[in-house]
Amino acid sequence: MLSIDVTKKCLVAEGWCPVFATNKIQNVLQRATVDSNSQIGTIFHILQTKESPPTYFHTNKFTSAFQEIVDAYGIAKYQEANPGVFTIITFPFLFAVMFGDWGHGICLFLATSYFIIKEKKFSSQKLGDITEMIFGGRYVIMMMALFSIYTGLIYNEFFSVPFELFGPSAYGCRDPACRDASTAGLVKVRATYPFGVDPKWHGTQSELPFLNSLKMKMSILLGVAQMNLGIILSYFNAKFSGNELNIRYQFLPQMIFLNSLFGYLSLLIVVKWCIGSQADLYHVMIYMFLSPTDDLGENQLFFGQKFLQIVLLLAALVAVPWMLFPKPFLLKKQHEERHRGQSYALLENSLDESDEMEVRHGSSSHEEFEFSEAFVHQLIHTIEFVLGAVSNTASYLRLWALSLAHSELSSVFYDKVLLLAWGFNNIFILIIGIFVFICATVGVLLVMETLSAFLHALRLHWVEFQSKFYEGDGYKFQPFSFASLDAEDE
Repeated sequence: MLSIDVTKKCLVAEGWCPVFATNKIQNVLQRATVDSNSQIGTIFHILQTKESPPTYFHTNKFTSAFQEIVDAYGIAKYQEANPGVFTIITFPFLFAVMFGDWGHGICLFLATSYFIIKEKKFSSQKLGDITEMIFGGRYVIMMMALFSIYTGLIYNEFFSVPFELFGPSAYGCRDPACRDASTAGLVKVRATYPFGVDPKWHGTQSELPFLNSLKMKMSILLGVAQMNLGIILSYFNAKFSGNELNIRYQFLPQMIFLNSLFGYLSLLIVVKWCIGSQADLYHVMIYMFLSPTDDLGENQLFFGQKFLQIVLLLAALVAVPWMLFPKPFLLKKQHEERHRGQSYALLENSLDESDEMEVRHGSSSHEEFEFSEAFVHQLIHTIEFVLGAVSNTASYLRLWALSLAHSELSSVFYDKVLLLAWGFNNIFILIIGIFVFICATVGVLLVMETLSAFLHALRLHWVEFQSKFYEGDGYKFQPFSFASLDAEDE
């Protein structure tokens, strides 16, 4: 793997190494010289290069699986913001929003705890493909399980059964005679249930409309927050690389466009929750575009809302050409200035004839700035962002859809299998019912639903979150080791 320098009669090796490891490498080379009784020492020299270095993230057994999730999308460019840091929290949390049931969460946690407790034994064994995959992601599954327990407590679902864990329900019967009433006649009799969804909602006629409204709005809030985080990270990428154009003509208009529309929608959701208004947010958002000057009537949530909507709509309209036009023209101007600077440098420098001919040849074959190509690229980027702002926000509604599906499936298995078998007052039918319930819970809810929610959370991170700032066109640092060479030979 070394190249031979014939003139200096030595062997030359080139490679990348992390800066923190340079002293360690020098010590190893010196020790190797002593151990081999070599009369000639090794020279460790840092070379200057224009090549982009590989990317290396120092991970441990907990963080490595989360980094693999990001790396499957693309390896980070050298010194690019690493989404893996945020993924440690956001990935299991978004999974749990779709999987919220603290009973199922405990089952997942117990299963993954077995792999964590026995990790020394499993790491020394050769495992099957699926077992190895589960073992590799044991800490991801553990985090997913813990967050599922948390969101399950918020949804107040334990295998679809609600519990009064944090105190009595806030609702009671209007009349003492309606002791068994579960669908009508309930009024608020005490303070609001302190944590999560009140258990009395379960089984009522208004349960589905209430939970649908809650989860749909919650999905939009989470989606807008995560997309904003992605755009903010694009600012830090641009700031770190000193790219002022991306800050002024990409980051700013993107923040303005997204928050003028969906940031405003999030504000309306929070205000509506706070004041308990009956305003129709669909109507507000649609007519904000169709007839912004019309009176809001009963859909007005706060003073000055109509004026604010007109300002935000104009800001969103201005943000699109701001994103599209200036950047290609400024890139062309920068290119021309840089090219002119190179031309002047030729006259100032005293060069010998051969160097001068070489530079002149280089400048004549200088790549022309393709303005049309830069403009089309910016046009595609702008269209993608504008349409993506709408489609990506809608995409976060999968959090609501999968949460609803998980809750309803869990409820069906409990009501139509377990309670139905219990109602027969027959021990044999009850045993069959319990067996079918366990098989359905494990097979459908703990395996298929886990995989489904995992894939949806993966998509939200790769497409909706990482597309805002992450280029992922780097290459991974692969340290040299004799062990890896032996593995390749085998």
